[in-house]
Amino acid sequence: MTRKGAERPMLWPLVPIYRLGLALRERKFRPGSSSIRRLRWPVVSVGNLSTGGSGKTPLTIALAKALAARRVRVDVLSRGYGRRAKGAARVDPDGSAAEFGDEPLEIARATGLPVYVAAERYEAGVLAERAGGSGVHLLDDGFQHRQLHRDVDVLLMSWRDLEDRLLPAGNLREALHAAARADVIAIPSDEAAVESAMRARGWSGPVWRTKRRMDVPKIDGPVAAFCGIARPQQFFAGLEAAGARVAARIAFDDHHRYGADDLKRIEAESRRVGATAILTTEKDRVRMGALAGTLSASLPLHAVPLRVEIENEAASVDWLLRSLKVNS
Repeated sequence: MTRKGAERPMLWPLVPIYRLGLALRERKFRPGSSSIRRLRWPVVSVGNLSTGGSGKTPLTIALAKALAARRVRVDVLSRGYGRRAKGAARVDPDGSAAEFGDEPLEIARATGLPVYVAAERYEAGVLAERAGGSGVHLLDDGFQHRQLHRDVDVLLMSWRDLEDRLLPAGNLREALHAAARADVIAIPSDEAAVESAMRARGWSGPVWRTKRRMDVPKIDGPVAAFCGIARPQQFFAGLEAAGARVAARIAFDDHHRYGADDLKRIEAESRRVGATAILTTEKDRVRMGALAGTLSASLPLHAVPLRVEIENEAASVDWLLRSLKVNS
């Protein structure tokens, strides 16, 4: 495969400025720096190099469930992007995205485990540890959150990352060499070439292979689909790959906050194409809140779950527990 050009070539002149900012930030977070705070419990970060959806949250959910199944006390720490409230808080699964953020709410509902939010994940961890005892923190989307010490960094990578460029011309938050900070790389099981490419770059650590699965309902007739995520075409393509007849595709900005006018647009477009149902992501359904109930009953709304499965999960969790020195 050859390297593709940047998505926004007109912004290439700004890349050196962004790279300089990264270099200055790297100096701030050198090992042993006073800028890095440490929690009492071990921390496992799940993150990536690029902006947008690479499956970080579904992998966090999968790891949380796997650890809980081993009787490990586990919680999740998240920034709570887009939440209106301030300060650290434990996520109420019956709450709203405005209170806690869409991803923390999705994790809390999917796992039934404690999820804590704060702009400074350290504060979320302190709140979690007030209950006493010992456990493991999972840090959702934490690879760039260097302010918090982590014991294991899990880095999601795909071929897209190998072809991309730094912000703002591309979508990489950090250059590929930043992968050296990771302890394990997680790649899609159908992109084995990513492992070969990283080994060629000197990667010698473990590689987890993951499978993404969308639980798409079987619906007779055409459907309309909408989402407000970083890579909407990935969602639409996944629906079609699962056999859905997608007659309308409506994309909003990432983390879009839905209003009544948005639902009118979705319903009007659905009726225009003769859709028999409407499909969206679980994350978008969370952000819709009570508004989802205002859609016409003749156009049922289905939230499509995205699941990530780790191949050889037992061996991967064994490795993780050994690395953390945690007994299950």
